[in-house]
Amino acid sequence: GRDRRFQAILPLKGKILNVEKARFDKMLASVEVGTLITALGCGIGREEFNPDKIRYYRIIIMTDADVDGSHIRTLLLTFFYRQMAELIERGHIYIAQPPLYKVKKGKQEQYVKDDVELSAHLLQMALEGARLVTKGNETVPLTGQALEELARGYMTVMAMIQRLSRRYDATLLEQLIYQPPLNESRLRDESYLKEWVARLVERLNDAQSERSYEAIVEPCEDDEGYSIIILRRAHSLIRQARLTAEFFASPEYAVLIQFGGKLSGLFEQQDTEVRRGERVQPVSNFRAVMDWLLEEAKRGQHIQRYKGLGEMNPDQLWETTMNPETRRLLQVRIEDAVAADEVFTTLMGDQVEPRRDFIEQNALDVLNLDV
Repeated sequence: GRDRRFQAILPLKGKILNVEKARFDKMLASVEVGTLITALGCGIGREEFNPDKIRYYRIIIMTDADVDGSHIRTLLLTFFYRQMAELIERGHIYIAQPPLYKVKKGKQEQYVKDDVELSAHLLQMALEGARLVTKGNETVPLTGQALEELARGYMTVMAMIQRLSRRYDATLLEQLIYQPPLNESRLRDESYLKEWVARLVERLNDAQSERSYEAIVEPCEDDEGYSIIILRRAHSLIRQARLTAEFFASPEYAVLIQFGGKLSGLFEQQDTEVRRGERVQPVSNFRAVMDWLLEEAKRGQHIQRYKGLGEMNPDQLWETTMNPETRRLLQVRIEDAVAADEVFTTLMGDQVEPRRDFIEQNALDVLNLDV
């Protein structure tokens, strides 16, 4: 998959040594590290390292799109940062960005970088000829740019809900979109809150068949209004979420309410439909609209996910990852040397406590976790 005139491939077997923990002599004794040093030709160490002698202008790290691949990439970056930082400063180090998907429909093929780009591609196809119609108002269907703005807003909101789902139940957050907004004054009105909560619980139980929801309106300890406790039962397990005045004043809740305002009036009746060509589907919320449209967009398409570079044929590897005219590269830069040094020391060093503290502080913000 390479052009022999100006490209060379250095295969690495497995994970290289973590140079953050290893002594210098042990690092030099590593076969993989030694092979890499020889291939680059610029030496290593204070006395022998000379970046002017480097044999290649671009050093491109290519790893699989899985957790092991990410680990190998991190080990390589640790090596370059600790032993050959000047190569990074001079802009020689790059990370390959091979596509994660290949979308094929008929004889047409398209490579897609990641999940975000795949969603955007499918969304664009799904919206072609799509209309959202409320019976009784069929002369003014929601189409074109207006429907596209709603769809993209929905994707943004769902991405935010995914980020918050470690703290709050995702179904709960989604159903808040369709609830009347709560402000500080309404959080002091117990009777209004009980009616509001009853509608929310009804929506939650209608949306989920495998789980049941209950809610409690509870006075705050300082007698300043009320908080709402949502109980989710699933297979004898109970999960509790507390919605306080702080939550209802948060920017995230404001995003939910803003999007809910854009949907106002669309699903209040039981006769809203989404149409695409001759096909019609009744819908009761915007999730149902998006799920149906995206499934329609996938009809007749074959979507292949690449886990590793080895799954590609040589011509595919050249076209997507090696060809300078079409490939995507991410240049490695050091924008904050102090912060970079701290991160490498914390995450790759031999001290366990700082790494454990980092994990505990950031655990709820993780989006891609391999267990």
